[in-house]
Amino acid sequence: MSTRLKLKVIPGASRTAISGWLDDALKIQVAAAPERGKANKAVVALLCESLGLQRSCVRVLQGETSQMKVVEIDGLSLAEIRLRLSRTSTNNQDSP
Repeated sequence: MSTRLKLKVIPGASRTAISGWLDDALKIQVAAAPERGKANKAVVALLCESLGLQRSCVRVLQGETSQMKVVEIDGLSLAEIRLRLSRTSTNNQDSP
């Protein structure tokens, strides 16, 4: 099973974080600059960490050089992705 997920990526942000949902797209901020694939690598790393997946399970399918991207995530349904991300954001809010 694999799920395609739309992303709105803000590169060069002050911090790397998942900002939440904009309609059907997930908004992500990354501190990495949008050069030589650095921002894309940061997006993949953040999603893997947040979802508890290996890097081989997440890949950018569309939008390599655009803020609007489509990623493919192996092994999770959209409902499971939303559940895991909601747990992550709850845990981040509880942190000092």
